[in-house]
Amino acid sequence: MNIEIKKIEKEKAWKIRHQVMWPDRPFDYIKVTDDHLALHYGLFKAQALISVISLFITDEEAQFRKFATVDLEQGKGFGSSLLEFTLEQAKHQGVKRIWCNARTNKLSFYKKFGFKETDSHFTRGGKQYIIMERYLY
Repeated sequence: MNIEIKKIEKEKAWKIRHQVMWPDRPFDYIKVTDDHLALHYGLFKAQALISVISLFITDEEAQFRKFATVDLEQGKGFGSSLLEFTLEQAKHQGVKRIWCNARTNKLSFYKKFGFKETDSHFTRGGKQYIIMERYLY
């Protein structure tokens, strides 16, 4: 299969974020204040953007946010490939700890990549989240 992962502009990530994560909200709901500072990555299947993730690095820590794969392509390993790529990119940037706000129904997915649950959890937009983290070094 013809797959490519590369850096993308934030505007390309926004379209997939809105379509997958919050289609019932206004478009601006999916934007993040510091999007202009993040590294945005996209996975392309036959030149079509199907999965996105945004990496926000602060010193030796990073948070990935707005990780989304189009519905028809979920469960096929594309998100896993993109997350593995992102973890490698974070490591190359000197990140020691990476974390995310994981939807509680996705905990088992992140555990496969070595992420551990923290004691921090919250609700946003009617969805339950828990902060998960992984140490890269």
